[in-house]
Amino acid sequence: MGDLFSQNTINEALLKKSPTGNNGPENYSFRNNEKKIKNYDFKMPQKFTKEDLKLIRDIYEVYARLVATYLTSITRLYCHASVSNIREQKYHEFSDTLSEYTINGIVNLGIDNPDIMDAECTIQFSNELTSSLIDRMMGGQGVPLETQRDFTEIEVALMKSILERFASHLQEAWSGYIDISPTLSKIETNSKLTKSIGPEEVTVTATLDVILEKNKSTITINIPAVTMEEIMLHFSRRYVRTSKRTVDEVQKNEQRNNILKGVRNSTLTLNAVLAETRIDLSDILSLQVNDIIPLDVPITQNAIIKINNVHWFNAKPGVSGNKKAIKIIDVCDSTEGDEENAEQ
Repeated sequence: MGDLFSQNTINEALLKKSPTGNNGPENYSFRNNEKKIKNYDFKMPQKFTKEDLKLIRDIYEVYARLVATYLTSITRLYCHASVSNIREQKYHEFSDTLSEYTINGIVNLGIDNPDIMDAECTIQFSNELTSSLIDRMMGGQGVPLETQRDFTEIEVALMKSILERFASHLQEAWSGYIDISPTLSKIETNSKLTKSIGPEEVTVTATLDVILEKNKSTITINIPAVTMEEIMLHFSRRYVRTSKRTVDEVQKNEQRNNILKGVRNSTLTLNAVLAETRIDLSDILSLQVNDIIPLDVPITQNAIIKINNVHWFNAKPGVSGNKKAIKIIDVCDSTEGDEENAEQ
C-alpha cells in the first residue's frame, strides 16, 4: 500500500516549490498573475474620462508643434516639442516640485462665453529652458545655466515677449473647439507667491517635453478643472447640435419633392440617332450633292434615343401629323447605357 501524506506535508511541499523560494506562507505569491493596483483618492474624484484627456492631448499636440516652430525661428536652433503627460492634480502638488525662482506666465484665455468666467491658465518654463532662451537671445550658444536667484528686469522683459507669443499660439491650437483670445496678464518669478490658482484647486496639467538643440527641458500648462469642465461641456453641446439628426418623414418627403421638382425643370439634350458609321476625312471633303453614304445597317433597325449622350431608349422612326417622329418602344437597361457611354 502506497505512503499516505497528511495535508500539512502537502502544504509544506508546495511552499518549498513556490516561485519566491520562501517557506513562509505570507511571502508566497504568483508572479505571473501580479497586477498593478492604483489607489483611488475619494477626496479628489476624477472629473475627466480617458476620452476627454485624449482630446486635450490632441489639442496640446498641435500646440507643441506651434511652439517648437516658434522657438526654432527665434533661436535658430533645432527644437522639438511633444506632450509627455496629461493629468489631473491639485495645484500644490505641481507647485511644490518647482524651484523657488521660475518663470510663470498668467494667461487670460479671453473666452467669449457668459458660462465660463475668469478663465485663466498658467504657462511655466523650467529654469533650464529659460536660461537657454535668455542666453541665446543675448548672443550666446543657448547653453542652460544653473541659477538659484531671482530674474533681472531685462531677463523678465525678454521672457515676456516669448510668453506673449506662447499665449497667442493657444488661440490657434484651440480654434477647432472653442473661440478664445488669450492674452498675457502678468509674469510671476516666485513660484511660492503665485496666487492665480489656489493650492487646493484641481487643475488639468499638460507637460511638454522640449528639446532645444541637445538640451531637454519642460513647459507646463495648468488650467483649473472647473474652467476645463465648462469648456468640455461647450464641446459636448456643439457636438450634439451638429451631429444629432432627427428622422422626420414629412420633412423627408418634402425635401424629396423639392429635389424632384428642381430636376423636372432641368434642361437636357435629347438626340435621336438613326444609325452610325465611320468615314474618312478625305471622303467627307469630297462629298457632293446627291451622294449616298452607306450606313451598313438594315432599315428595320431601331433608332437610339440619347439623353446627354447616354443611351436611354430604343425607338421606331415614323410620321406623326405630317411631321417626322420617333416612337419609344423600349427602355434601355441602365448598365448597358453606362457601358456604351464609357466606350464613347
